[in-house]
Amino acid sequence: MAEALRLGLIGLGQMGGRFARRLVAAGHELAVFDAAGTQARAPEGARLCASVAQVAAETEAVLLSLPDGAAVAAVAAEIAGAPGRAVKCVADHSTVGPEAARAAHATLAAAGLAFLDAPVSGGTRGAAEGTLAMMIAGETAWCERLDAAFAVIAKNRFRVGTEPGQGQAMKLANNMLSGTAMVATAEAVLFGERFGLDPAVMIEVLNVSTGRNTATSDKFPNRILNRRYDAGFTIDLIAKDLKLYAEEAGRAGARAAVGRLVGDTLAAMSEAMPGADFTRIYPYLKGEGET
Repeated sequence: MAEALRLGLIGLGQMGGRFARRLVAAGHELAVFDAAGTQARAPEGARLCASVAQVAAETEAVLLSLPDGAAVAAVAAEIAGAPGRAVKCVADHSTVGPEAARAAHATLAAAGLAFLDAPVSGGTRGAAEGTLAMMIAGETAWCERLDAAFAVIAKNRFRVGTEPGQGQAMKLANNMLSGTAMVATAEAVLFGERFGLDPAVMIEVLNVSTGRNTATSDKFPNRILNRRYDAGFTIDLIAKDLKLYAEEAGRAGARAAVGRLVGDTLAAMSEAMPGADFTRIYPYLKGEGET
């Protein structure tokens, strides 16, 4: 049964740390490692490991939550080459793009290991509350075996395919639309302000009109107009994802005109306000910076 799997988790940052806390609280046996400091980041009840190799030797399935494709490639290579490894499957919840997912799969498959491409969406708030969406591509048997653990992390889980890279493609498509909605809504509200319109009234109108989107329904009323700016997703991350989207679109021969325009705006904000919550795009475009 999935509940009996010995799980490992590598990467205890903003997302992975929250995954670990939820998994331990749900009663899963969990071995963890983070190159930036395992003891300082691990939740109480998790088993601390000294290396990627130790996690690979003591678990059957390893979950990854890492910052970029280079980190995933390095960890996949360490797992594949780990002496005395017991692990049989690696599930990657990072956002790294289809090419990186395919590369990790190739490394692990050469060592006889299964790979699930399973990025998530919903930010740190969703990770803390277990309400994330997870887009999973990979072997059916392992998707089923890991579903009990995945359910702790993500309320909404979707099988989007069987090939590595398909989960990543779905995630990048989602984030392209999310970023576009945020930039476009901020620009539209600022346009209305120039004509003396009240932003709060504009949002009310938009939410019962054809312009409704996630920025009008959530970000503006709950995080921007009240100046909380607490979506839990930094501008650096969304800018990285739009850059990946444009790169992958180029490789696939797909159109990305809108994605590139939005990506340029997000990249400029990331350079000006590194680490800021991405909902601060509104004051940024308004010329208010960090206010």
